[in-house]
Amino acid sequence: MSQGLPPLNALRAFEAAARLQSVSQAAAELSVTHGAVSRQIRLLEDDLGLALFSKEGRGVKLTDAGLRLRDSAGEAFERLRSTCAELRQQTVDAPFVLGCPGSLLARWFIPRLDRLNRELPDLHLQLSASEGELDPRKPGLNATLLYAEPPWPADMQVHELTVERIGPVLSPHHPRYAALRQARPDELLGEPLLHTISRPQAWPAWANGSGLDSARLQMGQGFEHLYFLLEAALAGLGVAIAPQQLVADDLRQGRLLAPWGFIETRARLALWVPARRLDRRAERLAEWLRNELSGKVNHVATM
Repeated sequence: MSQGLPPLNALRAFEAAARLQSVSQAAAELSVTHGAVSRQIRLLEDDLGLALFSKEGRGVKLTDAGLRLRDSAGEAFERLRSTCAELRQQTVDAPFVLGCPGSLLARWFIPRLDRLNRELPDLHLQLSASEGELDPRKPGLNATLLYAEPPWPADMQVHELTVERIGPVLSPHHPRYAALRQARPDELLGEPLLHTISRPQAWPAWANGSGLDSARLQMGQGFEHLYFLLEAALAGLGVAIAPQQLVADDLRQGRLLAPWGFIETRARLALWVPARRLDRRAERLAEWLRNELSGKVNHVATM
C-alpha cells in the first residue's frame, strides 16, 4: 500500500463517478470507456487497500470511505478547476462564449446587448446561436442560456433566472382583432392557432392551465422556429403562443397584445455552466440577466 498520493487518473475517474453517481456518466464526461473508469477505480481501491463502492441491488453506492474521499477529491478538483480557469483568463483575453436559442437571441438578448456590453465590459461576450437542440456541454461554450425544466443534471451549475410564463398573443393587424381582443379564453378553442413544430405542447399546456379542454384546440399554420411564429403573429396571420419574456418589448410598444394573460409553466430560463468549466464571469452574467429580467418583465402590461 502506497504512502503517497494515488495515481491522478484514478482519482479523477473516482471523483467523476462519485459526483455523477454513475460510472457510465463519468466515462462520458472523461471521454473514455465504462471499463476504463472501472479499472481506474479498482486501481485506486487497491492503492488505498479498501473498498470505495459497495453493491446495492443492481447498482453500487459509496462506502463510508468513498464518501470521505468523494468530498475531499471533489473539493480539491473544484479548486484546481477554478484556479486554472482564473489563470487562463489572466493569460489569455478569451471571450466568454454564450450559447443561446436564435429566437431568444433575436427577440430579447440583442436589444439589450449594447447595455450589457457597457455594464460588463470585461465579459468580452461572444454569442453562439442555435435553433436546434442546444447542448450545454458542447466544446467551446462557456455557458448556455435556455428554457428547461428541473431537475438539473449533476454535472452542470444551473443559475435559475426566472420562471417561464406563456400565453396567446395577437397583432392589431389581425383581421378579427377587434372581436378577438374582447373574446373569452374558451373562444380561442375554435380559432386556427399558429404554433411551432418544435414545441407542440405549448398550446395544450396553456389550455390546461387556463381550465380549458386542450383536446378542442384547433392547430392552424405551423412553423419550425419560434422566431418565424412571432413574425407571422406580428403580420396578423393568426394568434400565436409565446413566452412572456420574448414578447415583452412587443407588448410594451403595442405591436402585440395578450388579452388572455400568461400562465406559469414548470420551465425556467436559466444559465447553464458545465461544472468542469466553471468561470466566475458566468456568475456576473447570471446576476445581470436576473436583474434585467426582473426589472423589465414585471412591468409589461397584458392588455
